[in-house]
Amino acid sequence: MFRPRVLMACVFVALMLSGCGVWRALYPKVEYETEPPTLPTDLGSPAILVFTKTNGFRHEEAIPAGVALIEEIASRRGWSTFHTENGATFTPELLERFDAVVWHMTSGDVLNEKQKLAFRGWIEAGHGFVGMHAAGDGSHIWPWYRSTIIGVDYGEHPLGPQFQEARLIVEDRDHPATAKLPESFVHMEEWYSFAESPRTKGFRVLARVDESTYSPEIDFLWMEKDLRMGDDHPIVWTTCVGPGRVFYNALGHQAAAYQKQELKDLLEGSLVWALGLEGPTCQ
Repeated sequence: MFRPRVLMACVFVALMLSGCGVWRALYPKVEYETEPPTLPTDLGSPAILVFTKTNGFRHEEAIPAGVALIEEIASRRGWSTFHTENGATFTPELLERFDAVVWHMTSGDVLNEKQKLAFRGWIEAGHGFVGMHAAGDGSHIWPWYRSTIIGVDYGEHPLGPQFQEARLIVEDRDHPATAKLPESFVHMEEWYSFAESPRTKGFRVLARVDESTYSPEIDFLWMEKDLRMGDDHPIVWTTCVGPGRVFYNALGHQAAAYQKQELKDLLEGSLVWALGLEGPTCQ
């Protein structure tokens, strides 16, 4: 006999797959643009490329919320921004017009091989990168990006519930991104877990989540899994790729996060550092 609970579960899963970008996560697109956009002739300096292409899961609400915040910060600071979802922007000639790039909620395999080479060369030449949330998820299959830019493999995030309040511990405030943050604060998030801590790879961890303040597990329908990383569960970290500055922040799944002062300060400080305006240098 087909139980009502099983039927409800199937209906729920079907709805999840058909909306909210979940279908794209399971069946990612393979689309690579070849015609680059036309950049503004008056693009000033410093300039930030905001890249939000999604060949995987798409954060429909968080993408515009984050782009608006980046543009507000840039306008206030006197920086230039250019927002695109066109991977053909990643050519040596066009990238040279930017001082930093933000992969904001970028998911999936978004660049072709030629574009990947251009991006890698641009980073290694001494430019800045900021990755937000989905930029570090498991949809990124480019080995160099996963090992060098993010540093560790994505694990999973909790379900049942998916979003939870937890205490974020700022363990390193000697950086422009965290200088204005309190020693700890409570934040609502879809908390990513990773296969290991990037600290073991020599990355500089700025903030970690206290696992005792939420349930790092999947307990949903027929799925059960422990996602605990232990006392060392990093959420924000940095590294150097030669002279290139790399910053990753796993926060920001929900649009409401971009209204929080802590995330505003974190994002602004990360951009300041990625642009090479303040903070430690990469040799």
